[in-house]
Parts: sequence; C-alpha cells; structure tokens
Amino acid sequence: MSTAAQQTPTYELADYKSLGNDLLTQRIRAVRDQLGPELLILGHHYQQDEVIALSDLRGDSYELSKMAASNTQCRWIVFCGVHFMAETADILANRPERLAERGGKRVRVVLPNLEAGCSMADMAAIEQVESAWAELSALLDMQDVTPVTYINSAASLKAFCGRHGGIVCTSSNAETVLRWAFERTRRVLFFPDQHLGRNTALRMGITNDQMPVWDPFAEELGGHDEATYQRSRVILWQGHCSVHQVFRPEHVHQFRQRIPDIRILVHPECPQEVNDLADISGSTGKIIKTIQQAPPGSHWAIGTELHLVQRLKNEFPQLDIHFLSPMVCMCATMYRIDLAHLCWSLENLQAGNPVNTIHVDEETAHSALVALERMLAIS
Repeated sequence: MSTAAQQTPTYELADYKSLGNDLLTQRIRAVRDQLGPELLILGHHYQQDEVIALSDLRGDSYELSKMAASNTQCRWIVFCGVHFMAETADILANRPERLAERGGKRVRVVLPNLEAGCSMADMAAIEQVESAWAELSALLDMQDVTPVTYINSAASLKAFCGRHGGIVCTSSNAETVLRWAFERTRRVLFFPDQHLGRNTALRMGITNDQMPVWDPFAEELGGHDEATYQRSRVILWQGHCSVHQVFRPEHVHQFRQRIPDIRILVHPECPQEVNDLADISGSTGKIIKTIQQAPPGSHWAIGTELHLVQRLKNEFPQLDIHFLSPMVCMCATMYRIDLAHLCWSLENLQAGNPVNTIHVDEETAHSALVALERMLAIS
C-alpha cells in the first residue's frame, strides 16, 4: 500500500482558492526559480492548459514516471496527475539502485490534490483481485495463468502481479505484454480495464467467447460457469475508463455522414464497437504522433480526453480536429489539480513543510517493481 503524508501545512489551501491565475502562476514560477533543478513538475496530457504550461515535462502516466526516474538532479517530484501515477513515480524514482546512487536519500513525490484519483483504478481493489484469484484456483491451474495489470492501477495490484509471475502493461505495449504472457501460460487475467484487454486480444486473434468478463460483485465465479473459464484465454475485469466509455458508434457514424473523408482516431480504452469503427486506435502518445504527422487540411475526430483534444486543436490549426462525442467529457479527477492546489503544495514544500507526499511501502514497492521491470525488459 501507499501512504500520503498529512503534515500540518504552513500555508492553508483556502487562502489560495480566491487568487487569480496570473498571481498563482507568478508565485509558482518563483518557487521553480528558487528550487531550480531539484524540483521537477510533471504534467499529464489530460491536465488543464494552465497547469501544463508550468510543467517541466508532459506525457502519459508511465512516460512521465520513467523520465522522472532517470533524472539525477531532482529531489522533489510534483506530479500533476492522479494517485496511481504518483505511486509509480515513487517506486521508479526510489528503486534500490537509484537510492544507492543518492546515498539512501529518497526523492519525495507530491500529489497536489489527494482527491485526484482514478475511477478505473478504483474498480479493481486488491481484495477483489485476490478473491478472484482464489476462486479461479478452484477451477484452473493458476500456474497456467499470468496476471496482467494496466499501469492505470494501484501499486498493490502491480505488487500482486509481481508476486504471481505477472507483469504491467501500458496502452502502447499491451500486445507485446500479452504475447510475452502467452509464451509462458495459456491464460491471462487482465485488469482493471476490460476494453484495452479486449481490443488488444481481438487483434491477436482471440475471440470474444474466449474472453469472459469477471464481475467482482457477482455472487459466484464472477458471473460465469466453470465451462466458460475452461475455454477462456483472457479473463477480463469489469472495469473501464469513465472518459472513454462515453464514445459510441453513433458518434462515429454521425461524423462520417457530415464529413465523408474524416479520419476517426481513438484510444483503445474505448469500447470494442467504437474501436472497430475507428481508422486508427492507439495510446495517447500514438494519438499525438498521428496528429503531428497529419497532412494540412485533413479532418479528424478524436476519441480521448477533452483537454488533450482541445490542446491538439489549438496547436495544429492547419488541421480540422473535432472531439468525437457531442457531450463534454473530461477526466474529472485529473481536473481536481488546479493552479491553487499546485501553488499551495509548492509553497509548503518551499517552506520546508511538504504536504501530500506519496510513499509506497517497501514491501509493496519491491513486488510492484518486479512487475514493472518485467515490462521494461520486453519493451
């Protein structure tokens, strides 16, 4: 498990909420100037533009953690993302070899708002996964099942995979990870996002009737009978991303009717019926790269988080870019980190009284690192 230090702040958050963005930006920059390279502010692609503008690095969850872990100068990481991202940064930045290089001194990771969680990650609690594993062990040879957790999960689930011969995946390497798993075992237990698991496995020739979805709230066996699991190849978890779940096939059809030559670009966390209709499906990094390389004047409807789509629209005015859904859909938990929370956490850090520091306990971090390093070894 991970803990968040709840020190009594030198400065109170309430005092920051009435301040305008210009003043908050000025004060944040003052802290950055004073702390210099010892401070690293990370901004996830889904963050608000004013937060991204003050970030030293921006990227997806794993990319940011990896970049931060390779930084040899920083002593503080302020992660403008969500809780599981801060956990991963803590695990990678403070892995044994890095600690040895720093003489045992930890890099401290701060999450400006502890309410910035992830609804998908919350859909698979460690107790639920352990219970599912135990129930399945009555039916299957669990030596022939590899647990795979999406990086959008708690450190405890990454640790579970580390202890059971499993591995972590990202949206960009999920197929590589599944192939690695199938070289070792017949089956995979994939959590917490069913859509990424299904869309990836379908590309590999695995059929839907070989991919039952485990419902952690079902009374028995995740809602299926023994025969279903006996013929399974991938056991999916009943979890999803609230952002990508809103995209529907009718949204794709409507854009194709309005703009016949439009290209549909979606994230693989979208449901299968949307993913199958898209021209391109890929990770956040692939979505950005596709738009960067798109010919001027081309038309695009993108199915991913609203802030990122709007940013791409602003950065590439030579393209005709649309948000795929007619409904506004943003990552509400990511939105909980704003300039007020960022400034509050930075000024407390500057005053020597850091708040909201994320620390994964040693045992969990050790097992989670095993699963992460397995992924690194094959990526």
